Order: sequence, then structure tokens, then C-alpha cells
Amino acid sequence: MVARTQTMVQLNDGLLELLDKRAAAEGVSRSLLIRRALEAYLAGDRASALDRLMVEGYTRMPQSDFDADEWGDLGRMLTAMSADQMRRLNDEEREAGFDPW
Repeated sequence: MVARTQTMVQLNDGLLELLDKRAAAEGVSRSLLIRRALEAYLAGDRASALDRLMVEGYTRMPQSDFDADEWGDLGRMLTAMSADQMRRLNDEEREAGFDPW
């Protein structure tokens, strides 16, 4: 069992009533319902942090400047982009002191 620390949370009557109704409807304790709600709320922070990291990554290493030709040959463009990205990743790994793939 995971060690837990007890904490006091002050709620107004309306919020406590809603909490009790929801806990009863789900057949769980107030504590479990509050833990689940807090975990869901904080998961949003983690998702936002991951989104921010992805944006930073694409800003640092944007997608290539290749465009599809006038006939829409995306396959050729993707092949060129993949090769370009692999070169960039290899260079980045070398700079970090690792052997590239």
C-alpha cells in the first residue's frame, strides 16, 4: 500500500453536498473522489508541459522546407524530409557525445 499523508481541505456547504452526491453515486469515499479529481486536474499540467516541449522541439528543429511538387508528389517530399531529419538527429547526437544510430 502506498503511504499517504492526511491533509485538511475546507469546502463550503454547496461543494460538500455536490461531493457527497458524486461519491455516493460512484460508490466511493470522499477521499478517493478528491484524489481522482486532483490527479485528473494535475494530469492537465503534465499534458501542457509535454505540449510545450513538443512546440519547443519543432521550433528548434522545424520540419523541412520541402514542398510537394506541382503534381502533389508527397512521397518524394517525405523521403527527402526523412533523410534530412535523420542527418539532423545524427548531428545532434554527435554533438551530445553519442554515437548516431
